[in-house]
Amino acid sequence: MHDELLGWRKEFPILETSTYLISNSLGAMPRAVADSLASYADMWATRGVTAWEEWWDMPVSAGDLLAPILGCGSREISLHQNVTITQAIIASCFDFQPPRNRVVFSDMEFPSVKYFWQAQKGVEIVIVPSDGVTVPLERTLAAIDERTLLVPMSHVLFRSAFIQDAAAIIKHAHSVGATVILDSFQAAGTIPINLKELNADFCVGGVLKWLCGGPGVSYLYVRPDLREKLAPRLTGWMGHRRPFQFEATQDLTGDSFRYLNGTPQIPAIFAAIPGLKIIGEVGVENIRRKSMRQTALLLEAALDRGFPVTAPRNPAERAGTVAINVPNGYQVCQELIRRKFMVDYRPNAGVRVSPHFYNTDVEVVSVVGEIGKIVAKAA
Repeated sequence: MHDELLGWRKEFPILETSTYLISNSLGAMPRAVADSLASYADMWATRGVTAWEEWWDMPVSAGDLLAPILGCGSREISLHQNVTITQAIIASCFDFQPPRNRVVFSDMEFPSVKYFWQAQKGVEIVIVPSDGVTVPLERTLAAIDERTLLVPMSHVLFRSAFIQDAAAIIKHAHSVGATVILDSFQAAGTIPINLKELNADFCVGGVLKWLCGGPGVSYLYVRPDLREKLAPRLTGWMGHRRPFQFEATQDLTGDSFRYLNGTPQIPAIFAAIPGLKIIGEVGVENIRRKSMRQTALLLEAALDRGFPVTAPRNPAERAGTVAINVPNGYQVCQELIRRKFMVDYRPNAGVRVSPHFYNTDVEVVSVVGEIGKIVAKAA
């Protein structure tokens, strides 16, 4: 079948030398990143300190490239270093006083998020048990009550690619006065998102995976009606209304700069821009259609060989990854990488295979065949 999305393959150099199937960990680098970083270096070299005339606004203006991908408005996103920092900024807006001091998340949350919240004083942690692939919605809803302050939840689980029902969780949380931190790291760029329709309080994530933006750039969305109501204590001069007056006390601005703090990661933002532009041009709806088809191919090929998989069978509940849980999965993963099949391994999941819009069907099927060869040789 004709696949017009394959016309983008030429924009990603690594596809010429390997079978790259790990975009849920690190998206392939767009060719244009080299020129973007060169332009940053040229600005610094030729303009020196005056380059800040353009750099200063980038942690918000570059976020506008994410707005159509996340379904929000212009200048509603601020860019930060990583998701842990965004969680910390959000946490600094709240006081954790009983009886409303509970933070609810599932046992399938990404470890960095778990570690952060477990380390906070005054927080009572409530962990929702999963079944190893999904987090049953009824369990999550039952755990969120009038004692719940915050619900940090992955839109898509990193181990199984299960898509959680964000709309139902947000609606229920609001009904009992709780606030949701939607983590769309594994969702943005592979499934359609509309934060306005979801009525999301916060959304966090990063660009290094499906958005092909590289490390060092995370995003934070705060619902506009909440923005000025909250006052982050993790703050700095970029959040001040008059930063260049160097005043003695903080006076938080009312826009998205309110959630910034110290000097931003300008080189990383330059590196992120080409990937965000490409995803915007390709269109997440187009990516999702192809992803559903290719993950179905992957799932069928793995099950036909008798390989256990850590992924929902229902395509509507499955995002972009299928984890194949073969024996000695870590060693199988290392051998695949040696053979230039770029994948990764996660405990309690298996070898994660994540086709993106630039992958061919042949690549998707061939990686399962390669796993079969490695497993057979080791038997």
